[in-house]
This record gives sequence, C-alpha cells and structure tokens, in this order.
Amino acid sequence: MNAIQNIRKNFFKLTQVEFSAVAGVAQATVSRWEKHDVAPSLDEMMRIRRAAKERHLPWDDRLFFEVPEAAE
Repeated sequence: MNAIQNIRKNFFKLTQVEFSAVAGVAQATVSRWEKHDVAPSLDEMMRIRRAAKERHLPWDDRLFFEVPEAAE
C-alpha cells in the first residue's frame, strides 16, 4: 500500500471514485497515483489536505510521503 492509497482507504475511507471527487481529478488519476505511475501535484495535495481538515480528520502532511509500517 502506498501513501495515497493509505490516505484514501484509512483516513478518508472512500472508493477511488469518491476520492477522485475530493481531489478534483478523474478516478483513473487516483488509480495511477496508487500504481506509482504519477504523483499528485501540489494543488491536488492541497485539495486533499483541505478536504481532510473540513472532515475533521487527524491530518499531517507527512502522510503524503510516508507509508505506514504495517502497510509496507
């Protein structure tokens, strides 16, 4: 599991389609992020962070760059 997949599944608890709406991208883009084909842009990361804060989720920007040990 990579960092984006961890954020989507464990913090937001959303499907790729639902998470794509949060990030303002297509579902295929979320899939590419999770397959390591591309990384989210700074604007996309800011949208994800904003959505987490709006949902009162425990947020730390390190989530974008660190994979939880249990997920490695």
